[in-house]
Amino acid sequence: MPAAKQFAVIGLGRFGSAVCRTLTGLGHEVLGIDSDPKFIRAAEDDDVVTHVIQADATNMHALREAGLRNFDVVVVAIGTNLEASVLVVLNLLELGLTTIVAKASHRRYGEVLARVGGGNIQVVFPEEQMGERVGHSLGGMGVMASIELDETYSIIEGAAPRGLVGKTLGEMQLRQRMGVSVIAILRAGKLNAAPCGTDRIEARDILAMLGPIDRITLLQQGQVP
Repeated sequence: MPAAKQFAVIGLGRFGSAVCRTLTGLGHEVLGIDSDPKFIRAAEDDDVVTHVIQADATNMHALREAGLRNFDVVVVAIGTNLEASVLVVLNLLELGLTTIVAKASHRRYGEVLARVGGGNIQVVFPEEQMGERVGHSLGGMGVMASIELDETYSIIEGAAPRGLVGKTLGEMQLRQRMGVSVIAILRAGKLNAAPCGTDRIEARDILAMLGPIDRITLLQQGQVP
């Protein structure tokens, strides 16, 4: 097993919580940060983080107090507030963070974040990137895109592996058995950004899976234990 790392996730909405849930399940230390007490309570109740802090991440003092300069990867999962995302990224850069993953809701938003973060940031477009690939022909293992969180863990998007078709997420228990979470399902142009255990995989689905790269690759190759 890879050595445990320290991840911080700023923004505990659906995307942020999904990232937290998988990384915590894989044995990593995960700090969740959000200014909304509702999301803080949900993260605590669902046990998706190792630690949680209610704080305004646009405030440099709050980030210093949280000790973020010592974390391996910081995920900015705010997604819909460009001004807040830019301020958070600037704060992280000032703290010396060199590995930042930031969610963006659209291209222009992402371009701004990329310019601000330079070589230290990777911008993620969860909804847009999945929607743009509907109808594209699938080749090889059907992998359309991958977003590396570090050298070991990624979000990988591609055609639903044959071994998963016809089964529900609850039946497969991928997170418990392989440390892999299906964090989104794109079906006929409609995005399910928060799939649950009763959702059944269909043949033409496009999945976004979060977890160890080697295990997701096994799934894409049809090796389902």
